[in-house]
Amino acid sequence: MIFITDTISLSEDELEERFVRSPGPGGQHVNKVETAVQLRFDAANSPNLPPEVLARLKHLAGRRMTRDGVVVIAANRTRSQERNRQDARDRLVELLRDAATPPKQRRPTRTPPASKRRRLETKKKRGAVKKTRGPVADHD
Repeated sequence: MIFITDTISLSEDELEERFVRSPGPGGQHVNKVETAVQLRFDAANSPNLPPEVLARLKHLAGRRMTRDGVVVIAANRTRSQERNRQDARDRLVELLRDAATPPKQRRPTRTPPASKRRRLETKKKRGAVKKTRGPVADHD
Protein backbone atom coordinates (compact mmCIF):
# COMPACT_ATOMS: atom_id res chain seq x y z
CA MET A 1 0.00 0.00 0.00
CA ILE A 2 1.37 3.40 -1.03
CA PHE A 3 0.00 6.31 0.97
CA ILE A 4 -0.50 9.56 -0.93
CA THR A 5 -2.67 11.57 1.48
CA ASP A 6 -4.91 10.76 4.43
CA THR A 7 -7.74 9.84 2.07
CA ILE A 8 -5.87 8.57 -1.00
CA SER A 9 -3.71 5.46 -1.13
CA LEU A 10 -2.69 3.19 -3.98
CA SER A 11 -2.44 -0.54 -4.08
CA GLU A 12 0.77 -2.15 -5.35
CA ASP A 13 -1.34 -3.90 -8.03
CA GLU A 14 -2.08 -0.56 -9.72
CA LEU A 15 1.59 0.01 -10.55
CA GLU A 16 3.32 -1.69 -13.44
CA GLU A 17 7.10 -1.63 -13.58
CA ARG A 18 9.26 -2.46 -16.56
CA PHE A 19 13.02 -2.58 -16.43
CA VAL A 20 14.91 -1.46 -19.52
CA ARG A 21 18.52 -0.77 -20.40
CA SER A 22 19.63 2.60 -19.20
CA PRO A 23 21.29 5.08 -21.55
CA GLY A 24 24.53 6.80 -20.64
CA PRO A 25 27.88 5.70 -19.27
CA GLY A 26 28.37 2.48 -17.38
CA GLY A 27 31.32 0.59 -18.80
CA GLN A 28 31.22 -3.08 -19.77
CA HIS A 29 28.39 -3.82 -17.35
CA VAL A 30 25.93 -1.45 -19.04
CA ASN A 31 24.96 -3.75 -21.90
CA LYS A 32 24.06 -6.64 -19.62
CA VAL A 33 21.88 -5.07 -16.93
CA GLU A 34 18.50 -3.41 -17.18
CA THR A 35 18.69 -0.73 -14.50
CA ALA A 36 16.30 1.94 -15.84
CA VAL A 37 12.72 1.73 -14.59
CA GLN A 38 9.58 2.61 -16.49
CA LEU A 39 6.73 2.99 -14.00
CA ARG A 40 3.18 2.98 -15.35
CA PHE A 41 0.10 3.95 -13.36
CA ASP A 42 -3.37 3.78 -14.92
CA ALA A 43 -4.84 6.89 -13.31
CA ALA A 44 -7.99 6.97 -15.47
CA ASN A 45 -9.12 3.54 -14.24
CA SER A 46 -7.89 3.84 -10.66
CA PRO A 47 -10.75 3.45 -8.16
CA ASN A 48 -8.75 5.37 -5.53
CA LEU A 49 -8.47 8.69 -7.37
CA PRO A 50 -11.38 11.15 -7.07
CA PRO A 51 -12.41 12.85 -10.37
CA GLU A 52 -11.18 16.30 -9.31
CA VAL A 53 -7.74 14.89 -8.44
CA LEU A 54 -7.65 13.09 -11.81
CA ALA A 55 -8.45 16.36 -13.61
CA ARG A 56 -5.62 18.20 -11.82
CA LEU A 57 -3.30 15.24 -12.45
CA LYS A 58 -3.94 15.44 -16.21
CA HIS A 59 -2.90 19.08 -16.14
CA LEU A 60 0.17 18.54 -13.94
CA ALA A 61 1.43 15.37 -15.66
CA GLY A 62 1.43 16.92 -19.13
CA ARG A 63 3.36 14.71 -21.55
CA ARG A 64 3.93 12.07 -18.87
CA MET A 65 0.27 11.04 -19.22
CA THR A 66 -0.94 9.16 -22.29
CA ARG A 67 -4.28 9.72 -24.01
CA ASP A 68 -5.63 6.66 -22.19
CA GLY A 69 -4.86 8.25 -18.81
CA VAL A 70 -1.76 6.21 -17.98
CA VAL A 71 1.01 8.09 -16.17
CA VAL A 72 4.46 6.94 -17.34
CA ILE A 73 7.52 7.85 -15.28
CA ALA A 74 10.99 6.87 -16.47
CA ALA A 75 13.80 6.77 -13.91
CA ASN A 76 17.40 6.20 -14.91
CA ARG A 77 19.34 8.63 -12.71
CA THR A 78 21.39 5.98 -10.93
CA ARG A 79 23.08 2.74 -11.92
CA SER A 80 21.14 0.78 -9.32
CA GLN A 81 17.84 -0.80 -10.32
CA GLU A 82 16.47 -0.58 -6.78
CA ARG A 83 17.33 3.12 -6.39
CA ASN A 84 15.79 3.91 -9.78
CA ARG A 85 12.68 1.99 -8.75
CA GLN A 86 12.39 3.98 -5.52
CA ASP A 87 13.06 7.24 -7.39
CA ALA A 88 10.22 6.52 -9.84
CA ARG A 89 7.81 5.71 -7.00
CA ASP A 90 8.81 8.85 -5.09
CA ARG A 91 8.23 10.99 -8.18
CA LEU A 92 4.81 9.41 -8.73
CA VAL A 93 3.82 10.02 -5.10
CA GLU A 94 5.00 13.64 -5.33
CA LEU A 95 3.01 14.17 -8.54
CA LEU A 96 -0.12 12.67 -6.98
CA ARG A 97 0.28 14.77 -3.81
CA ASP A 98 0.52 17.91 -5.92
CA ALA A 99 -2.63 16.88 -7.78
CA ALA A 100 -4.44 16.12 -4.52
CA THR A 101 -3.79 19.62 -3.19
CA PRO A 102 -6.66 21.88 -4.28
CA PRO A 103 -5.61 25.24 -5.72
CA LYS A 104 -6.07 28.30 -3.54
CA GLN A 105 -9.04 30.48 -4.38
CA ARG A 106 -8.05 33.89 -5.66
CA ARG A 107 -9.44 36.74 -3.61
CA PRO A 108 -10.06 39.74 -5.84
CA THR A 109 -8.32 42.89 -4.64
CA ARG A 110 -8.53 46.55 -5.60
CA THR A 111 -5.74 49.05 -6.07
CA PRO A 112 -5.61 51.36 -3.04
CA PRO A 113 -6.62 55.00 -3.75
CA ALA A 114 -3.26 56.30 -2.47
CA SER A 115 -1.41 54.18 -5.06
CA LYS A 116 -3.63 55.51 -7.84
CA ARG A 117 -3.03 59.08 -6.66
CA ARG A 118 0.77 58.59 -6.54
CA ARG A 119 0.78 57.07 -10.02
CA LEU A 120 -1.21 59.99 -11.47
CA GLU A 121 1.01 62.56 -9.73
CA THR A 122 4.19 61.02 -11.17
CA LYS A 123 2.56 60.96 -14.62
CA LYS A 124 1.74 64.68 -14.31
CA LYS A 125 5.27 65.53 -13.19
CA ARG A 126 6.78 63.53 -16.04
CA GLY A 127 4.42 65.19 -18.52
CA ALA A 128 5.41 68.63 -17.20
CA VAL A 129 9.10 67.80 -17.65
CA LYS A 130 8.48 66.68 -21.21
CA LYS A 131 6.37 69.74 -21.97
CA THR A 132 9.28 72.04 -21.10
CA ARG A 133 11.44 70.34 -23.68
CA GLY A 134 11.39 71.48 -27.25
CA PRO A 135 13.20 73.63 -29.76
CA VAL A 136 15.07 76.60 -28.28
CA ALA A 137 13.88 79.94 -29.63
CA ASP A 138 16.43 82.48 -30.92
CA HIS A 139 16.60 85.65 -28.85
CA ASP A 140 18.22 88.38 -30.95
